[in-house]
Amino acid sequence: MTSTNKSSRAVALFVASVVAAATTVLVANAGTTLTVANAASIGYNLAPGANSVAITPAANVPVMVMGTQTAVGYRGVGHVTLLRPSVAPLFIEWTGLESPAGAAITSGFSAVAGTHIVYLDYSHTVDIEVNSATSIRVHNGNTVQMTGNVTLIW
Repeated sequence: MTSTNKSSRAVALFVASVVAAATTVLVANAGTTLTVANAASIGYNLAPGANSVAITPAANVPVMVMGTQTAVGYRGVGHVTLLRPSVAPLFIEWTGLESPAGAAITSGFSAVAGTHIVYLDYSHTVDIEVNSATSIRVHNGNTVQMTGNVTLIW
């Protein structure tokens, strides 16, 4: 075997070793951890002026709150991402999008019961509002029975 063949073989083995090492490092660091989201779905069927049960979002994590109003003539959707801190001061904080018509950005923070968060229906009479410093509720401000669903994902 000539010295040229020996050095070519040595270079090839070196390059193969570098490629193998790089591949091992890349594969070892390529693992992705996927977690399944937690979710809760709450249906409502509210008489005029009524409130739903208190809904307590998870604390200290972003919670996506989506609502649909399904009563004929009042259908709509709205959503917010909210935060419920677990240490004082306690409040609900949110940013999202109101239901049409007149869809607009909604945002704020409050611990005061009845504070508007997001409208779920077309005519802006059914909304999610603050229930307490640690919970929310659906409120039917319409003069007819309203039905729908609220889903929380965190």
